[in-house]
Amino acid sequence: MIEWLQLLLPAWAVGSLLIILTAPLGCLMLWRRMSFFADTMAHGTLLGVAIAGLLSLPMWLGVSFLALLLVAILWFLHDRRLPNDALLALCSATLLCSGLLLIQQIPALRPELLSYLFGDLLTIRWSELPLFLAIILCAVSVLAFFWKSQIHIAIDPDIAASEGIHPKVQHLIFMLLLAVFTVLALRAVGSLLMGALLVIPPLTARLLAHSPKQMVIYAFVIGQIALAIGLWSSAVLNIATGLSIVLAMSFVFTVIFCIQKIKAS
Repeated sequence: MIEWLQLLLPAWAVGSLLIILTAPLGCLMLWRRMSFFADTMAHGTLLGVAIAGLLSLPMWLGVSFLALLLVAILWFLHDRRLPNDALLALCSATLLCSGLLLIQQIPALRPELLSYLFGDLLTIRWSELPLFLAIILCAVSVLAFFWKSQIHIAIDPDIAASEGIHPKVQHLIFMLLLAVFTVLALRAVGSLLMGALLVIPPLTARLLAHSPKQMVIYAFVIGQIALAIGLWSSAVLNIATGLSIVLAMSFVFTVIFCIQKIKAS
């Protein structure tokens, strides 16, 4: 038991910190109907890993560069003639395929491909915790400062603009915060599952909440419960942590949804 705790506690601490950011960020993403954007950012991290490996740079530097580059590309591609979801699907598929193709050409990265795709939270050590804590606290502080403006934009951009809020600026801030999340979440759940980490807890919370504040709180609690279940399941069953955490979140959603359906019938 002590050996398991030594293995799980660093991962548990980092995962818990990450959920502090994902709960409000995921709720905003649902309110703004931007789930596709999270997947696009997540798939872009794989190309960032490949670029970092190709240039012998730290992984976080390649992922950060790609995340910021993707924000700039999406900002440039914004056009009223082109649906946003279609643009995001284009970028998502292109980045994912490019990342996989490039990783296949770099022998040193091939053995780690599964961890990049599905995450390996158990490899995190206590020495990495201060950096995670500092970045997450900065991101949460920025989000808290602009929280009311972000909610106004999510409700009605036109009314928000009439009240002096700049929708484009708030949209850029939101995209940059998602970029920060993708850099942090690569170790937790990998490139393919980041969107699920953002979407599933707020989606579950929506079944229970009656206000935006309640939804964020429920998303945080549900995320923490699923994280605990996922980490212990990963250790006991010897499966990838990212898969285990996302399946635990899906399990919690299914249980709550079924209970509410039974009560309503």
